[in-house]
Amino acid sequence: MNFDDILVQIGGFGKFQKTLYVWICLPQIFLAFHMLVSIFTGAVPPHLCRSTWPPASTPAPPNFNFSLFSPGSGGPQASCLPPWNQSGAAAVGGGDPAESCRGGWEYSTETFQSTVVSEWDLVCDSASLNVLGSSTYMFGLLVGSAVFGSLADKVGRRTTILMSLALQVVFGLGAAFAPDFYIYTALRFVVGASVSGVIMNAFVLGTEWTGPKQRMLAGIITDYFFGFGYILLAGVAFLIRDWRKLQLAISAPGFLFVFYIWVLPKSARWLLANNRIEEAWELIQRAALMNGKARSKDLEMCQIFKSVEKMEERQKHSFMDLIRTPNMRKQSLVVFYLWFANVLVYYGLSLNISDFGINIYLTQMIFGLVEMPARTITLFTLNRSRKISQQAFLAVGGAACLLTIFIPNDLLVIRTVLAMIGKFGITASLSIIYVYSAEVFPTVIRQNGIGMGSVCARTGGVLAPMIYLLKSISPHAPMILCGLCPLLGSVLTLLLPETAYKPLPDTIEDVEGSTHRETDAV
Repeated sequence: MNFDDILVQIGGFGKFQKTLYVWICLPQIFLAFHMLVSIFTGAVPPHLCRSTWPPASTPAPPNFNFSLFSPGSGGPQASCLPPWNQSGAAAVGGGDPAESCRGGWEYSTETFQSTVVSEWDLVCDSASLNVLGSSTYMFGLLVGSAVFGSLADKVGRRTTILMSLALQVVFGLGAAFAPDFYIYTALRFVVGASVSGVIMNAFVLGTEWTGPKQRMLAGIITDYFFGFGYILLAGVAFLIRDWRKLQLAISAPGFLFVFYIWVLPKSARWLLANNRIEEAWELIQRAALMNGKARSKDLEMCQIFKSVEKMEERQKHSFMDLIRTPNMRKQSLVVFYLWFANVLVYYGLSLNISDFGINIYLTQMIFGLVEMPARTITLFTLNRSRKISQQAFLAVGGAACLLTIFIPNDLLVIRTVLAMIGKFGITASLSIIYVYSAEVFPTVIRQNGIGMGSVCARTGGVLAPMIYLLKSISPHAPMILCGLCPLLGSVLTLLLPETAYKPLPDTIEDVEGSTHRETDAV
């Protein structure tokens, strides 16, 4: 009897697990805040370089139209020219783009009171620093997945989650008081690492306590709370237009999670794997009592010892086993690309909503609302086919993104609707790859496969803020990339097996042998 059998006997998703998921889901709201807050804190307001006349302390003329230099008006290049002549008018056609702004910058405060861009002048020649800041945060997610993943195997899921939450609130608050951009970026890097630690280990903790039949539904529940945080952030940012106050508002509530020290349980599965059987038994008995299915201690302990013996008998495997054999290598590389492409496009769209030209708060809310039906529909399509579902949503997301390049600038609403459809497809596809990849990899290397997939996903996240630098090549280049990557993924999915209603492979031989048999039969 393995641990999944024990879960079935004590209740795979009873009161104990439901309570656990309340504790797991609440931080997801704040994780969404930290993941997406740079949309507002790092926004680029319409701006204009001031010459040495009038003096830098002199405000812009009261009737000056900053919209002439907003990103949607084709004015970013003009906004980098020394514009003020002695009449206070903008000399749009004159000036040298390479000339540094000696008189300071003038920023519109119509939408934002302040952002990191307006505070530290991250525009024109320094604009790449803003992108670097977002990519550094995403790199923190990549580092955090490696550091906190390894740490969780040594000290446990619960301890790692508590440590990550503590780092998140401390360094998140520190970022609100950062004296310069580089310290701010370093603090955000640590926040990104801590966010990764919470996301990954909360998912694992929930999965390890949930019965096999309920795991897909339980995983989607956490996604709903992330989506709720996505929507809620639009309202919080609308009310708080100053970046420091906004950073403070999303970080300070993290102190409330101090009570997790007393309510968040350990993973009994992890305790068993580390031969801490008495602790595991106490947790299992506690879960059984809460679920109304308490059992005899002698019977349970006997079953637990058998479960531990089975864990100890497992053969050790490495990352190299993912690419050692031909079919496993083919499937692994395709899954890794799907992780990369999904996250690249998901955050490529999410972090650059200001590029669509309509109200940034409304767009944020709409993109957040899209998360709900996108994740819900996967509950129905996954039961029919993992493979077709993955292909279809990738194709929808990619095609919608490509279509945006044919929409003229004066039809911003249509462009945003297409981007919303693209976001819908990519969000659904991202939900599916979590389940699909876990079923493609055999049991003996499943953790290695998912871990490497996470690295590829985080790599896509690091590159996501940078794709809009491609606008210097062509205004349509970012959306072309956001369209082609999912379409290529849809085609590559043809190389993966269908896993719905099929037993999970336990060994690499199961993957290689099943394919050989199919080939021989043909």
